[in-house]
Amino acid sequence: MKMRNVCVLLVLSIMTGCASDQRFPVLKGDYLGQAPPGGQAQIFAPGIVSTNLAARDVAMMPDGKELYFGMTTNDYKNAAILVTRCVDDRWTEPEVTPFSANPNWLDFEPCISPDGLKFYFLSNRPDSANGETQKGDQDIWVMDRVGNGWSEPYNLGEPVNSADEEYFPSVTNDGTIYFTRQVKGSPIGNIYRSRLANGHYSDPEKLPEQVNSGRSQFNAFIAPDESYIIVPVLGREDSFGATDYYIVFRSEDDSWSEPINMGEKINTAGGREYSPYVSRDGKYFFFMSDKKSAQDIIPEKMNYRYLQELQRRPQMGNSDIFWIETKIITELKNE
Repeated sequence: MKMRNVCVLLVLSIMTGCASDQRFPVLKGDYLGQAPPGGQAQIFAPGIVSTNLAARDVAMMPDGKELYFGMTTNDYKNAAILVTRCVDDRWTEPEVTPFSANPNWLDFEPCISPDGLKFYFLSNRPDSANGETQKGDQDIWVMDRVGNGWSEPYNLGEPVNSADEEYFPSVTNDGTIYFTRQVKGSPIGNIYRSRLANGHYSDPEKLPEQVNSGRSQFNAFIAPDESYIIVPVLGREDSFGATDYYIVFRSEDDSWSEPINMGEKINTAGGREYSPYVSRDGKYFFFMSDKKSAQDIIPEKMNYRYLQELQRRPQMGNSDIFWIETKIITELKNE
């Protein structure tokens, strides 16, 4: 076996928990049995979802019984979508989804439609339907719900996908898809949307300057009823530094409010704030951040075990997933 394959298998074993010498804990109740965060952001499922690897991109089935998330090494060379399910009132140990197990492709950014019938995600896998055999640019792929699982992935195709990079799908109740398009070779991304009518997507439209308000913007989450959009924006003067989360409210006449920085409860001076999600029950806002821990327990003397433990912890420089009550969205709207 080649050394690269050994390394890949080791990474995937870590992702799935197989490398751990500890038994997976019994987790019961909603949201992996985690204590609700209230009005202050808390790290989500430390040691389970948020670990020493970089975690991001949450998606859930409408009933909350399946939770998907992305996990990657810091260099993004090994990345996959993982799943944990609530079976007989107990959450299963996270594992790499079968469709995302090929280490040669980059799979990220899961999005489940509000009705739970479609699963969208980013991938650079080859489109065999078009005769491709080598990985290509980033496109949006989709799967259909079949029983308790998913169909084989297929490329969403034109007009959403193009010769440029398309990623981070987010879908409304009526099937409209919001996504990022980035010209190949350019660092600048913009938010687009495409309406679904009679089973076909319309030509994508670039959203107005209220949504595309910075030097670059990407990975936007749209509320299922299209009442607001949360956008990670780079390059605004009112940011805390680097990329921040902004919220823009939409009116029934399809006009948009001015972007609002989501504030110090959410944003930091760090750069890894680019994956928002609101739970299907509307209760919690999940977001990716590289916030450092302020509660480290320092030993009296430095020792090897302590250093090893630091390496295994979340909040040690890689991105983690945090959550907070969506009351913060209502408060921002009423300001």
